[in-house]
Amino acid sequence: MQTTILSFHNFHTHGALFTDVLRARHESFIVQRNWDLPAVDGMEFDQYDTPQSRWIAVHQLGDVLAGIRMTPTTARCGIYSYMIRDAQLGLLSTIPSDLLYDHAPVCPTVWEASRVFVSHDVPAEARGQVQAALMEGMVRTARSEGAARLLGLCPRVWMRWMRRLGYETAHVGPCLDIGGSPNQAIMMDLRGALH
Repeated sequence: MQTTILSFHNFHTHGALFTDVLRARHESFIVQRNWDLPAVDGMEFDQYDTPQSRWIAVHQLGDVLAGIRMTPTTARCGIYSYMIRDAQLGLLSTIPSDLLYDHAPVCPTVWEASRVFVSHDVPAEARGQVQAALMEGMVRTARSEGAARLLGLCPRVWMRWMRRLGYETAHVGPCLDIGGSPNQAIMMDLRGALH
């Protein structure tokens, strides 16, 4: 099992891995969860998949097992910034605007984590190892980009995953039903593991 950090600077060195991540997102979000998201040729993507973002892929023998997208909260592309802020500003009809208790941050040391998934094909006995690899790749990438905190709107279990790895997390918004599952905005402190 490998964890690879993808960016527009290194796509060319990883063959089809980026398109494989987009195909795995399509399977996870559109096929499995039935979310209404943009897709072309079996790949899910949106306006936040820009050169400002980074993607973490956990993969093995050509299969993408898990992935996540990370975007700086200072990102701008046309009228868009990052998903949580744009939802709060009412630019996204699929995410409630009251997802945060406070204003969405715009700060170079805060990055957003979005499009978190673990493939449904990962067997139960391997899920913990895959989740740990994904979260460790996310933390390593965020730190290398200068982030001290990560903001995410994710399934409530995500907070539990991060605490298992020793990172402090806090709910920063109410619990919301998104796509039929409980999701909540959390802020994770990257300044040090608890263990």
